Amino acid sequence: MSLQISILTPERPFWNGQADEIILPTETGEMGVLKNHAPIITGLDVGAMLIRGGQASGSKDEWNSYAIMGGFALVKQNQVTILANEAVSAENINPEEAKEAFESAKANLEKAEGVKEKVEANFAYKRAKARYQVVKVLKKI
Repeated sequence: MSLQISILTPERPFWNGQADEIILPTETGEMGVLKNHAPIITGLDVGAMLIRGGQASGSKDEWNSYAIMGGFALVKQNQVTILANEAVSAENINPEEAKEAFESAKANLEKAEGVKEKVEANFAYKRAKARYQVVKVLKKI
């Protein structure tokens, strides 16, 4: 295995294990991490995080997906530490509910008026989109 990954949330340690690759939803776009990545600290956006191989999937080429609701990631010496506000595994998301929530949040964002309402609607949209994306990765929808 090449990367030791720890995902921590305020409630509990979410996941700890080894994997071959991780793709993070950073504030400046998606970032892939492989063995011997340069040290970095980055802010995480609300979005889908993907982990390939190792203990995450049982298969070297299989991907697991998680919805991450913002936070920070530290990459150093083949260790990836993720401090996330919230994390949800794709297996724990109902695909139909995720699709309905995404469509509802999208409609609310389109009809939002005023700065406060638009900010709140945008955040709800990003959260719903992240949950919807991770179930789509598993081709459940």
